[in-house]
Amino acid sequence: MAKLNFGGVEENVVTREEFPLKKAQEVLKDEVVAVIGYGVQGPGQALNQKDNGINVIVGQRRNSKSWDKAVADGFVPGETLFEIEEALQKGTIICYLLSDAAQIEYWPKVKQHLTAGKALYFSHGFGITFNERTGIVPPADVDVFLVAPKGSGTSLRRMFLQDRGLNSSFAVYQDATGKARERVTALGIAIGSGYLFETNFKKEVYSDLAGERGTLMGAVQGIFAAQYDVLRKNGHSPSEAFNETVEELTQSLMPLVAENGMDWMYANCSTTAQRGALDWWKRFRDATSPLFEELYDSVAQGNEAQRSIDSNSKPDYREKLEVELTELRESEMWRAGKTVRSLRPENN
Repeated sequence: MAKLNFGGVEENVVTREEFPLKKAQEVLKDEVVAVIGYGVQGPGQALNQKDNGINVIVGQRRNSKSWDKAVADGFVPGETLFEIEEALQKGTIICYLLSDAAQIEYWPKVKQHLTAGKALYFSHGFGITFNERTGIVPPADVDVFLVAPKGSGTSLRRMFLQDRGLNSSFAVYQDATGKARERVTALGIAIGSGYLFETNFKKEVYSDLAGERGTLMGAVQGIFAAQYDVLRKNGHSPSEAFNETVEELTQSLMPLVAENGMDWMYANCSTTAQRGALDWWKRFRDATSPLFEELYDSVAQGNEAQRSIDSNSKPDYREKLEVELTELRESEMWRAGKTVRSLRPENN
């Protein structure tokens, strides 16, 4: 494992150079990796492992949309695609990739099949960290670890097909066999990670819940909506407001940040833009810091976890979710965005 300097702090990192795919294949050669759930992370992780020569099977409810998707993706019923309980029986490594609410529901069934020496794999620290709320307490004689890609399963698969890699965190919660670290590292490489950085279950879920509610999704949508509304109230057209709020950021500026960082993006914009950004960024930091502190405290106290459990476990969750997503989709900003995206040259 390499030690790399991140802004003056040394961290443990696993790269493909020191742990190549060939080594991962060797570590996993006698394993049956059972991917339980074929929703958000399941397809990308299962397909990448399959393409990387890992013996992977999928467990999913028969006659569901996800079952049909797995068949369409090349998994064969009775050979590499099974009902969840049969996949649990066959798997030596159980990749538990159901939603957090579904993990709670299926846990009694999963636990029955966690015999000595097996491994329980997560891509999120939720179930283990908040086990007093989820009831997910693994047997002492199995390995428990996680690999958490820093992005969606769709991105993981897309970047794999582009011969790139999505960075992932990894953690070992329980090492019953003495091989947990080797197993989790091999799986991290096999699912297509660009590199692996070390964490623990608690830190993974705290940062994940804060990030999703913050700059990754919640805060960015809030900021988009606020700026768009101010521009519209001051007489700017929907297309102008959307282009100045979303399109320029996502299509022009963020790719520059991704290439070389924020300072490089500033240096490659107009001097007027540079001046304005440098004058205002600290004011936005100071204005939002109290909100981020409140958000992190809510995560640490378990409030966000409990809200997710309570909401996502309700039988009408999907219907209520669609109402909320429709509100976003039908807002003027995102309807304007649909037209703007259709005008991109690559879409014509």
